[in-house]
Order: sequence, then C-alpha cells, then structure tokens
Amino acid sequence: MARRVFFSFHYDRDIRRVVQVRNSWIVRPGNDTQPFMDKAEWESIKRTGVQAIEKWIDKQLNGTSVTVVLIGSETYDREWVKHEIKRSYELGKGMLGIFIHSVKDPQNGTDTKGKNPFDHWSVKKNGRDVPFSELYKTYDWVRDDGYSNSASWIEGAAVAAGR
Repeated sequence: MARRVFFSFHYDRDIRRVVQVRNSWIVRPGNDTQPFMDKAEWESIKRTGVQAIEKWIDKQLNGTSVTVVLIGSETYDREWVKHEIKRSYELGKGMLGIFIHSVKDPQNGTDTKGKNPFDHWSVKKNGRDVPFSELYKTYDWVRDDGYSNSASWIEGAAVAAGR
C-alpha cells in the first residue's frame, strides 16, 4: 500500500544525504512523500515566527500516515525536529528513525553517528517511563539496506500505529 510520508531532518547539515534517501523512495511507483522545501522558502517561513512554522509543519503532516526521522550527527538537538516528533505523536502517526550518517555526502563524505532524537520523550506504560526510542524502531540506511527495505519499515510503522 502506498503511504504518504513526512520526512523530518536537520536541513543544513544533512540535506545532501536526505536527498539521496528521499530520491531512492520517490522513484518507486506508488510511493508518495511530501515535497521538498528549498532553503529560501524555509528561511522565509522562519522569519514569520514560531506560529507560522508550527502551522507549516501541521500542514505538511496533514494526510500523512508516517513520519520518518532521518537522523544525522546533529539531528538530536534540532528544535523543529523535536517539534515534528512531538506533533507526530500527538496526531497518532506511525514513526521510525533512519540513521543517515553513513550515507556519503558528495562534498563531505560520511559523518559521525548522532544520538537518537526519540530519547527526548517517554510515556507511562505499566507504571514506568518508556522512552519513545523503545516504541519506535530505528534503522541504519547503509547497514540495514534502506534502499531495499525502507518501504517495509514504513509500512510496519504505519501498521503499528493502526494506520
């Protein structure tokens, strides 16, 4: 089944890695992702304030069933990635993380592995705090063969969320 997917990532640091991952996804028939925003458009939205950014994120999440967090070296601390994860949880989206540090940036090569941004949140289950990192699976794009397996990862996240 085709899934509409929202990709969350650190634009400045990881865009060239993200393009490679997304391009491998969108060339497959029947798969759909949100369109990319270019740097100029993002900078324009940022200048309009926090509420405008939150509104834009909600608009992008609308109609999607899964949020894929593309995890680079510095993704963990990105304010808007954290917001996108929080909103995706609140909206009941399926979620998963894909480490992309091993994807070769054409200008900078590979990068160091970053921390899992799902570690920022937890929920109470059976009287204990369960971090999101235990609820949402993560994969490594290179090691786990994301090109061949990402569609099944996304489908698994959607099914786990009841979507």
